[in-house]
Amino acid sequence: MKYNQTWDLDSIFPGGTKSEALQAKIAEVKQQVDTYHTLLMNWQEATPTSEQFIQILQAQETFTNGLSQASTFVNMCHDAYMDDEHANVVKGQLMELASSVQILFNTFTKKIVAIPEEAWQPLIQTDGLKEVMFALEEIRTDGKRLLSDEEETLIAELSKDGLSAWSSTYDTVVSIMTIPYTDKDGETIELSIGQAMNRMYGDPDPDIRKQLFENWEIAWKKHAPIFADLLNHLNGYRLTLQRKHEYTNHLEEPLELNRMKKETLDAMWSAVSKKKKTFLQFLETKARLLGLEKLGWQDVDAPLSFAKEESKSMSYEEACDFIINNFATFGPKLASFAKKALENRWVEAENRPNKRPGGYCTSLPEWKESRIFMTFTETTSDTSTLAHELGHAFHSDVMKDLPTLNQHYAMNVAETASTFAETIIGNATVNHATTAEEKLSLLNAKLENATAMFMNIHARFLFEDAFYKERANGIVSTSRLNELMLAAQKEAYGDSLASYHPHFWCSKLHFFIDDVPFYNFPYTFGYLFSLGIYANYLDHAEGFEDKYIALLKDTGSMSVEDLAEKHLGVDITEEAFWLHGIELVERDVQAFLELANQ
Repeated sequence: MKYNQTWDLDSIFPGGTKSEALQAKIAEVKQQVDTYHTLLMNWQEATPTSEQFIQILQAQETFTNGLSQASTFVNMCHDAYMDDEHANVVKGQLMELASSVQILFNTFTKKIVAIPEEAWQPLIQTDGLKEVMFALEEIRTDGKRLLSDEEETLIAELSKDGLSAWSSTYDTVVSIMTIPYTDKDGETIELSIGQAMNRMYGDPDPDIRKQLFENWEIAWKKHAPIFADLLNHLNGYRLTLQRKHEYTNHLEEPLELNRMKKETLDAMWSAVSKKKKTFLQFLETKARLLGLEKLGWQDVDAPLSFAKEESKSMSYEEACDFIINNFATFGPKLASFAKKALENRWVEAENRPNKRPGGYCTSLPEWKESRIFMTFTETTSDTSTLAHELGHAFHSDVMKDLPTLNQHYAMNVAETASTFAETIIGNATVNHATTAEEKLSLLNAKLENATAMFMNIHARFLFEDAFYKERANGIVSTSRLNELMLAAQKEAYGDSLASYHPHFWCSKLHFFIDDVPFYNFPYTFGYLFSLGIYANYLDHAEGFEDKYIALLKDTGSMSVEDLAEKHLGVDITEEAFWLHGIELVERDVQAFLELANQ
């Protein structure tokens, strides 16, 4: 079947970022916010009634869905066409609106905190509130950190030109950067950051990878002083807020946001560190297969190709059908959902200039639908990425009819469904291999993800942890940021590489996202948590899809420790769970090593 590779943006708001319908939606949301404001001000927290409470929650859901619908659309337009100057104008409008909404949310939270305990418990036990009790208790607990109304209002106002502005500036600078590439005929062209990144990591020619990586480092080094300012101010701003909200250290807030204990995080990284040796063997063997003494940074994700094995590619249509068919081996609901998303143009995958790099899944809450962004270049890695994002979308889909408050799952479990879907496709590609060479290439692609989780993301965590500690004492210089990154990479990779990427702190978007602190470690959590679920599936495949959906539905209404205990019967504050998950990947490493030695 023919699948369209671009979003149907006009079906959301015709006319792009200058859409009259979009402006009408923004105006409608403003009116809904005014209505909510009136309801909130008339709510007497000393004598609360469930009827008032439910009415306020319903009004809150209405305008937040509308605001999210509009914001998602503008981001989609800008990410797909980064030369859309008007997108930033509308983003400014929405940022203003979001700031006023945040002030109201703070008022709402403070009113919840002010409800006497003797009135609170009976209130949340009433019909219409009991099912969202976990979320309401969480809001009440978090709300106790809030400062005065005046202070929180000022913070929300300043965030527009502070935290959010620094993050937006990063996107703007990256959108105008280019990386030069000279082909074999001596012709030099300028690649966008997204195009250069895809080719630098994915081209089979080591000379092309090396040339692009050298030019990549030069480009980021040139702009490093700008990015150092941005990173220092982003995280300095965040540290100030954390101190004012009485967080005791820089990890307490991200752990709360991910609904997990420090013991769980420590157990996970301890397990990863204990298993590094196996993955170092993989990197050493891969270097030998590529004819290198050691892998350079740009070679870690390089594809393997063999003289007698034709380089295989997969068209977008082939990838879509492959995903649907193999999702069906797990369960009909996952396969049916993927088919609907692909057929209805929920995916922006076209390979063209002027697109934002990377990939993601986002939501259109008013429609109870998701949208996926990526750039498809006909590789098995891109097929895995598409499956990964479809997994995210499936997660949202199974929760779409739950109360909105119960749909807000934390980032670490957000990676569960995506990784699970990617695992299905990764195993399928290996199983469909017809030669030893092809299987070796596919195992390599699969293990790239594991090394990213255990090494690349570990390096990100080590860097951020060290950076936050130093930033608490003042500005961290560009050269010192490079030193911290280099030290983190060498520790995470066991100093096994021939070259490193000291300016990775510049080039990795995740460090500059303003929404949440420590955006990186949840990926490793989700990856390993998903492997634990997959191991459970292999042991009990019959009827597992419904059990899996039940777990996903609970991700927004309990801590990760309780989630694991309820659905898997395990204690994730202990290393054993994480080590068991890593053992599944070790089997792939052993298979890779055996084939390589042949």
